[in-house]
Amino acid sequence: MINGEKVIQQPIRWAMVGGGRGSQIGYIHRSAALRDHNFELVAGAFDIDAERGKDFGVNLHVSPERCYPDYKTMFEEEAKREDGIQAVSIATPNGTHYAISKAALEAGLHVICEKPLCFTTEEALELEMLAKAQNRVVGITYGYSGHQMIEQARQLIANGELGEIRIVNMQFAHGFHSGEVEEQNASTKWRVDPKMAGPSYVLGDLGTHPLFLSEVMLPNMKIKKLMCTRQSFVKSRAPLEDNAYTIMEYENGAVGTVWSSAVNAGSMHGQKIRVIGSKASIEWWDEQPNQLRFEVQGQPVQILERGMDYLYPQALADDRIGGGHPEGLFEAWSNLYTRFAKAMAALDSGEEMNDVWYPGIEAGVEGVRWVENCVRSADNGSVWVDYQHELSPSK
Repeated sequence: MINGEKVIQQPIRWAMVGGGRGSQIGYIHRSAALRDHNFELVAGAFDIDAERGKDFGVNLHVSPERCYPDYKTMFEEEAKREDGIQAVSIATPNGTHYAISKAALEAGLHVICEKPLCFTTEEALELEMLAKAQNRVVGITYGYSGHQMIEQARQLIANGELGEIRIVNMQFAHGFHSGEVEEQNASTKWRVDPKMAGPSYVLGDLGTHPLFLSEVMLPNMKIKKLMCTRQSFVKSRAPLEDNAYTIMEYENGAVGTVWSSAVNAGSMHGQKIRVIGSKASIEWWDEQPNQLRFEVQGQPVQILERGMDYLYPQALADDRIGGGHPEGLFEAWSNLYTRFAKAMAALDSGEEMNDVWYPGIEAGVEGVRWVENCVRSADNGSVWVDYQHELSPSK
């Protein structure tokens, strides 16, 4: 159980790029990172407007001289300090992630980046090589994977409770962009701009979330081939899609689907994952994150509750407030930031961290790779394509 006691010797000196005033995701990053005293916010380049960013940083109790006009200046100036930053979180539009991540790694910093990590597998593999060469952690904020019941699902599958895995059904399909909301919403506007969002909208922005949940639960299942169809129901978003269906075949013979959509009118969030085995199935829905459906063939449905003693120890290790109390997104992100901190501290001290998983550089690479394969399939007439593991814009 997590109770706030230190899990690393000293808080990691930490900064943010982006996440300034008005950024919802910035507040989630800070709340998660600071909750367990694993990180200390000491610097930031919070806004493209330097004065606005400085004013915001001061209101977060960051020293004025450590509120920088841009990330390049921050990395240069912090490197001169004995108490300079050790890690940085990147909460900026997608099109900036690659350049900032690369600069941070070259500066010797650990990186926590919003997804997608970048736009092409070629860029992602370059960042992976750089992270390994620098011996730095790159964490990707697949925040839903920090929910306690995701770990319970992982352990149920690993222990054979479901039997042979046959089907994985995934979706992230909300309805908030069923109309042309980007005309009044700046944070949506860049998401449907190929220059800032990259080669996809909902495939990368939404579909990669349940995809990573499946990777956590089923770490040994690899995609063999896939077929994708994508649509722009709000026509002004073309060539980017606001709805997509992906069908996948895995190397072990299992099949999977991902429905990615921002036009599922009336749906609040609609993120679900259902894993079906030969003996039983499990289902998790992020709008009811404290429960996991466990359905054994021929038996009554079981609703497993977060924080209860019957869960696996690995799941209970992520518990914060005991059974019966609802936990939510902030707790999930805090669990993720705790994992990042442990990994960073271990690398810095030369320790092994074989018993702790987190969405690292490999998860970032795989998310980019999956989107590229989906786009390749959809743009070639929604055909089956062999799952290529190294793709670039020219392929």
